[in-house]
Amino acid sequence: MKALNIYAGPKALAHIEAHGLKPEHIDVIPAAAGGPKGLILGPLDRFLFGEWLPQSTQPIDLVGASIGAWRMATACLDNPVHALEQLSHDYIHQEYKASAGQKRPSAKQVSDDFSQTLHHFYGGRIGEVLNHPRYRLHVVTSRGKHILHKEHPLLTPLGYAGAYVANAVQRKAMGAWLERVVFSSRGALPFETSDFATQQMVLNQGNFMPALQASCSIPFVLQAVHDIPDAPKGAYWDGGITDYHLHLNYKGLVFYPHFQQAVVPGWLDKALKWRHKATPFLDNTIVLAPNPEWVNTLPNGKLPDRSDFVSYASDVEGRVNVWQTAISASEQLAQEFSEWLENPNPTKVQRLSAAHMAE
Repeated sequence: MKALNIYAGPKALAHIEAHGLKPEHIDVIPAAAGGPKGLILGPLDRFLFGEWLPQSTQPIDLVGASIGAWRMATACLDNPVHALEQLSHDYIHQEYKASAGQKRPSAKQVSDDFSQTLHHFYGGRIGEVLNHPRYRLHVVTSRGKHILHKEHPLLTPLGYAGAYVANAVQRKAMGAWLERVVFSSRGALPFETSDFATQQMVLNQGNFMPALQASCSIPFVLQAVHDIPDAPKGAYWDGGITDYHLHLNYKGLVFYPHFQQAVVPGWLDKALKWRHKATPFLDNTIVLAPNPEWVNTLPNGKLPDRSDFVSYASDVEGRVNVWQTAISASEQLAQEFSEWLENPNPTKVQRLSAAHMAE
């Protein structure tokens, strides 16, 4: 069964019809939040950063939130294929054991363990990421305002309730509760920021670890990261809160390996199906995504996701095996894309349009 679907906005499709698709055409690569679902893109990432993109020389902006930030930071390391393999291994084998008398691990425990993982993974190698000769990394985080300015057992749930209501009325209104803060290794942001309250900070040796951890800090699952160095004070959470799938008004041709067709703006938009359709922001975007029918053939008929941590809470080995099986199957995604590149036939590209398949 065909595993890969290729979608394109109207301008991106016109580009493919006129020029095909070559690595030197790519200006921006986004990488979505979505937890374990991002694992399915591992083989594609290794092909892109290990074989295809090295055939070109132009600078490329890598924009990531949550696991997407982890993936893109890893792509900036020397020997990205090996590093991305290690990322997949480390993510698959995560295990957070609850303390005695607890049903699940505390947010502090998960945060502490994840911090150790990041320090082990990037320790002594941050310079490779920040000084990559081609890739400019942009790590997206969500900074709390007002009662979300500092994590609090009572005020934080109230603050997120307020953000949810504001977002349901108008996405931009959520900016009164949370703002997008992007930590960039260098260069201007590769997208416009009139859509939502935004600040850009310099990503450096001193704030790399806390910024990356903040971008992955799911509210109530991990603790917020407070007062990141060289950035405004406050509580920082998962970049997916403000920008779940990085549905942004990009500059240049955007190449987007994604785990589904729909590019959902924010995490609080998951239930707001009318916000899952394509907009003019995606006109110049090419999306690679798994065929939903192929996804049905994976273990449990779905992509790996965070619910598996609960479903397999007493069977870590079972979860690891299920995830490894899905990732092995996803080698087909990379193989099919490589074959399409040999003859980038635009008739095999679907128009990026409304989609109602987001989770």
